[in-house]
Amino acid sequence: MESTYSPQPYAPPPPPGQTLGQRVAGLPWWAIIVLLVGAWIAFNVLPNPIYRDAFAAIAPGIRLTLTVTFQAYALAMVIGLIFALMRVSKNPVLYALSTLYVEVIRGLPMLVIVLYAGYVIGPAVRDMSQGQLDPPMLVRAILGLAIGYGAYLAEIFRAGIQSIERGQTEAALSLGMTYAQAMRLVILPQAIRRILPPLGNDLIAMLKDSSLIAILAVPETLQLGRLFISRSFRAFEGYNSVALAFLAMTLVLSFGVRYMERRLGVGGH
Repeated sequence: MESTYSPQPYAPPPPPGQTLGQRVAGLPWWAIIVLLVGAWIAFNVLPNPIYRDAFAAIAPGIRLTLTVTFQAYALAMVIGLIFALMRVSKNPVLYALSTLYVEVIRGLPMLVIVLYAGYVIGPAVRDMSQGQLDPPMLVRAILGLAIGYGAYLAEIFRAGIQSIERGQTEAALSLGMTYAQAMRLVILPQAIRRILPPLGNDLIAMLKDSSLIAILAVPETLQLGRLFISRSFRAFEGYNSVALAFLAMTLVLSFGVRYMERRLGVGGH
């Protein structure tokens, strides 16, 4: 009687599972800590009437902080892109002017730039227009942040543009495109995709640096927090509320930037 047995191919044993220590180490501990802190705030901070008064006092400032951040960042991106294109230009005059702007602005503290925009550029514009054009302090604050961050974004844009292979520019020119068309249609879309993580980081940094415009008496989050403290003499609760407000805004922007990176497949995601 013929046997019907047929040997099965050898299958290696399954890899051992992760140990308990490896599973614990792989947990997103930063997110767990954020959730625990959020739960503590929800149960211990928010029910406190002093904190409720403090958050009510700074609520208009939170809206203004976000408005200033996004408007200043949009203007800074325009400034940065213009000077980045000047930095990669073969025109020596454009290159020299853009390099002067980048090196000087990056060498100054952001607070000095904000003060300069508020108390030097603003009055100069008013005097040159003979009082017909007097930008409000909010506009001066936005301009100061945009000028300051424009220099940093210019370097980010320049690095992104120069990271694209030169052959792509030459191929676009060989197809009949002008240099401007090649930059707009071929180079910049790829460069922006590559530099999205540092652009997002600078947006978050600008959100935090927007607190500097409190020196111009602009009623943003920190300034309203200081006014609350001057009325109530509750510095602990007042500054805690300001810190929690900035932390919440920063975390939301951080998650937004990471989501965009995952959607676009950049930043190692």
